[in-house]
Amino acid sequence: MIILGTNSIKDTGYEVANSLRFDDGSGAELTRSQGSSPSSQRLFTFSGWYKKATITPSSNQQFFSQHNDTTDRMELRFQQGDTIDFRNNAPRCRITTNRLFRDFSAWYHVCLRVDTTQSTAANRIRLYINGVQETSFSTADYGDQNDDLITDASTFDVGDDSFGNAHFDGYMCEVVYCDGQSLDPTSFGEFDSDSGIWKPIDVSGLTFGTNGFYLDFEDSAALGDDVSGNNNDFTVNNLTATDQSTDTCTNNFATLNSLEYSGGGKTFSEGNCKQFLTGVANFTRSTIGVASGKWYCEVKLIAGVRAMYGISSYLSNTSSNYIGQLGNTTTGYSYGIIGNTGRLYHAGSSTASWVSTVAADDIVMIAMDLDNYKLYFGKNGTWERSGDPTSGATGTGAYTIVAPSLNGTGFYHFAFGCNSTSEDNNSEMNLGGCSGFAVSSANQDGDGYGNFEYAVPSGYYSLCTKNLAEYG
Repeated sequence: MIILGTNSIKDTGYEVANSLRFDDGSGAELTRSQGSSPSSQRLFTFSGWYKKATITPSSNQQFFSQHNDTTDRMELRFQQGDTIDFRNNAPRCRITTNRLFRDFSAWYHVCLRVDTTQSTAANRIRLYINGVQETSFSTADYGDQNDDLITDASTFDVGDDSFGNAHFDGYMCEVVYCDGQSLDPTSFGEFDSDSGIWKPIDVSGLTFGTNGFYLDFEDSAALGDDVSGNNNDFTVNNLTATDQSTDTCTNNFATLNSLEYSGGGKTFSEGNCKQFLTGVANFTRSTIGVASGKWYCEVKLIAGVRAMYGISSYLSNTSSNYIGQLGNTTTGYSYGIIGNTGRLYHAGSSTASWVSTVAADDIVMIAMDLDNYKLYFGKNGTWERSGDPTSGATGTGAYTIVAPSLNGTGFYHFAFGCNSTSEDNNSEMNLGGCSGFAVSSANQDGDGYGNFEYAVPSGYYSLCTKNLAEYG
């Protein structure tokens, strides 16, 4: 079971404000030259919270690396096959988990504790995931006692390795490096007394050591800012203010679920907020589904007139299932608009001109009311058919839906895709925590969560775990 880190409780304790989104395709990383000699070459601790966006079948995804060159390096990473791997090749040591990490809806806390002065080999390198020590490894080479793992005058990378080809893909927050100390995970988190979920604590009072740092990503104009007091700031590479996110280990937001239908023709980027479809009539749903409450999101069309958007209780399980096609009964449990005609598809049939057509750069709004079972669509700030999502009424702007099917998932998810195999489709989603497109207006829901281009209807909320605890 993956522990989500206060992802399912309305926690009132320590809150993490921001994460940083890394897109592997854009070469995003943070780098810093370590000019001073370390406090210790034998003791250090690395801690961070991570939310993955993609499986790692053929390349590694780096949490951090420290190196003099490509042959003298130390790395902590998601390895090919989705294990977690720590290695240092000069001198040689390495641990690789047997356990795989493939939950893209979860935040993982990773704590690496190193003390090569220990006489017991297994105590020299210790790895903890969500507060629990990993003990099952496919490779377990702990090196020799008193090995010097940290080198002088080296480069420290966050989100990449020394080769420049192991970029992290996903979100990071609360990234901490303590130079000269071997700390257990209770310095960075604790188990919630009510839920038992591992959650972060305030780390600002730690002693970070000469080359230590604390990256909280709260300054969008200085994403590499070290707030430990050491001013060991990082250089920002291929990251901008739009990569700052409110999707964190204390409030987990929905993204696209890149695990759904992997039969080809889909490419995800921007932390699973952007989807490119080629040669498939297919769709992807949000990682979070709901059975009650009122929920809001946005989607921007980039290219491809046959884009589809809506909600679905079913997942798309072949290359030719589009939103609203599934079920093919009077219920269907899947509702989708096609952009080039405005037709609303449901149960394998469609209603003509339900909304206006969508062109490139239009932003579509979706309001899903699962208290009254109504569905509303809007475009560029105006609700279609004079709809009023706040009313819960059955007027011309509301499409009546049925309760989500237990034969499906039992929950409705926002869904985005295409219904044509003959065109490419490119869309960018905004589910509140981080957007695939630049947001200029910064609208939040009534509880202050989300970051949307247009005003969130009163009583509707972004899909995040804080809101789920309150309204889901």
